[in-house]
Amino acid sequence: MRVGFFSQWYEPEPGPAGLTAVTARALAARGHAVHVLTGFPNYPTGTLAEGYRQVPRMREVLGGVHVTRVPLYLNHNKSAARRVTNYASFGVSAAVLGVPALPRLDALWVNYSPITIGLPMWLQQVVRGTPTVCEVGDLWPDTMAVSGLQGAGALTKMGKAGLERWCNAMYASSDAVVYISPGVGEILEARGVPRERLHYIPKSADETVFHASGVSLRAELGIDPDAVVLVYAGAMGAAQGLGSLIEACSLVDDPRLVVLLAGSGTEAEALRGAAASRGLSGVRFLGRIPHSQMADLLATADVAYVSLAQHPLSAVTMPSKTQSTLAAGRAILAAAAGDVANLVESRRVGFTATPGDSISIAEAIRAVLQTGRGGLADIGRRARLLYESEFSVDRTTTQVETLLSGVSRIQRRGLAHRTMDVSRG
Repeated sequence: MRVGFFSQWYEPEPGPAGLTAVTARALAARGHAVHVLTGFPNYPTGTLAEGYRQVPRMREVLGGVHVTRVPLYLNHNKSAARRVTNYASFGVSAAVLGVPALPRLDALWVNYSPITIGLPMWLQQVVRGTPTVCEVGDLWPDTMAVSGLQGAGALTKMGKAGLERWCNAMYASSDAVVYISPGVGEILEARGVPRERLHYIPKSADETVFHASGVSLRAELGIDPDAVVLVYAGAMGAAQGLGSLIEACSLVDDPRLVVLLAGSGTEAEALRGAAASRGLSGVRFLGRIPHSQMADLLATADVAYVSLAQHPLSAVTMPSKTQSTLAAGRAILAAAAGDVANLVESRRVGFTATPGDSISIAEAIRAVLQTGRGGLADIGRRARLLYESEFSVDRTTTQVETLLSGVSRIQRRGLAHRTMDVSRG
């Protein structure tokens, strides 16, 4: 097949922004011709990635995937208005400059966050009739209301009806709608997406980055061999609710506990200040860690922390670090409700706590400490087996491949029927 991917985010952007590349590369490795339409990389800083210069159109080949990049307004700060401008600029640029440059596609996969991706998606459908799969990651317009961006609440309130109509139009014009977290499927069905067009395909981890073969950094970081290490790696923003972790650490009086926080974000300095003001010498901030060291960082951990601030979407959000932790073969401490908590509890791959509740999180940390390093290693081995059976790149790529092939066949069958009807007429 000749497959297209439309996504504002793509490698070398890190974390969840680069996950589309995992599937695209895997399909290319299976012999498909894969074409990606994306923007110039600038996540998470809002600054253009090293080695790139914005031009009207740029083509490159990454991992066997043909990537077409179009310019956009660079921004990733707290201003909702500027973030919306960033989203809108990509949508317009992708439609005007990107779609005309693409070859014929048998099927199209659209990462619909942000929903301005609807502009190039609809143009591709109108001009070329390409069958389309719409992947719902962050649920819109809900995600804007809880984003923590300045002015996002007011913007969402003013435009809520229009945003909902836009999203519904994207679902209606798609041949299939994919959701990555079980609870989202129920919401989409309640919003009118037919059950037969809904498909659950979870995200995998980037297995070139997250795997169970990392080398511990304990000696390099001066961590005692008997210490129980909790690692958080990722964005440090309002949506992660990490302030409650810092407060929880102040409630746990156990010298074995070492907490490593790696990453950056809008709340990073405030978190550093909170830890310093409480005298938490066991809480260390490592800054941003290169992708090449992520497996080693998780190999340093006995348990990895997954958290979500308490908001209406937290129960149906599946942070990508969940799969990354499973892939690394580490136990999870999830300060989250809903889908994440259900996975951790039902599959016995870690511990759960009430999001935003420092007392509950402290209790979970004490349970981690009581389990000890040996027990945590056993949980980690169970986590790795779960990843291999349900979340691996091989498994999810097969699901994606089957779905794309299915919508492509339906489209070809429909064209054949229309041709026959014309000839009979």
